[in-house]
Amino acid sequence: MPLRSAPTARQLRFGVELRRLRERAGLTSTEAGQLLGIKQSQVSNMEGARFGVSPERLRAMARHYSCSDNALIDALIGMTGERKRGWWEEYREILPASLIDLCELEHHGLKLRTAHTSHIPGLLQIADHAREIFLHMVPAYTPPEVEHRISHRVKRQTVLYQDDPPPYQAIIHEAALRMQFGGRAVAVRQLRHLLDMSERDRITIQVIPFSAGAYPGAGQSIYYVHGPVPQLDTVQLDQAHGPKYVDAQAELEVYRLLLERVEAIALTPDASRKFIHDIVQDV
Repeated sequence: MPLRSAPTARQLRFGVELRRLRERAGLTSTEAGQLLGIKQSQVSNMEGARFGVSPERLRAMARHYSCSDNALIDALIGMTGERKRGWWEEYREILPASLIDLCELEHHGLKLRTAHTSHIPGLLQIADHAREIFLHMVPAYTPPEVEHRISHRVKRQTVLYQDDPPPYQAIIHEAALRMQFGGRAVAVRQLRHLLDMSERDRITIQVIPFSAGAYPGAGQSIYYVHGPVPQLDTVQLDQAHGPKYVDAQAELEVYRLLLERVEAIALTPDASRKFIHDIVQDV
């Protein structure tokens, strides 16, 4: 089996979960190889996502690792096989791999939750709003790079329009709503787009007003993607040099709790729609 030269984030995550199963069993990769009847290098290559694992071998590994979590094993089996070549593959040679991996993550997510302080979430941005963001990046993007990123961002939004979209919850601070990216006309269209999206099935938009004061996680953008089981959840954090992905169980628990607390202080969806409508009148 040829080794993969550039495994995706999803494939790497699969390998990480294999390693975690082995380590929880208290086995070295050499010991695991002996139990499975394969070389230690093969165990390392599977855990490094350098080549795939069949469902049969995965079940054998679960038995040898004394893993009785059938839901987790079934979810991992769902990650085996050939990689789905989605629409995002057309961007693989022109955008950073982390952005391509984000699309694959969203495609497989069962529920999407996000909290933003200074930006409208990417899945809810209109093209002109996104353009203003990309035009002010440091270092500056070239005109083609700007257009590629805009089209990529807009295509990402198809996850909300598919026949059976995942539930999507966006918690947005008032600061992000009042920033007039692109001027008044663009700001008004962006806010009205939020109002339209808030009326769609499975989309929940909530606002944190300035009057709420301090709250957990203020200042950071959090994007929580629920997997088929909690162990396969992923958090994406925005950073100056690109997205960072978090999947350690202790960290996931922290972000789940953080989002629950932020949701509790945010306005209700109905009150949030009225709030956004009032801002439109003020702009």
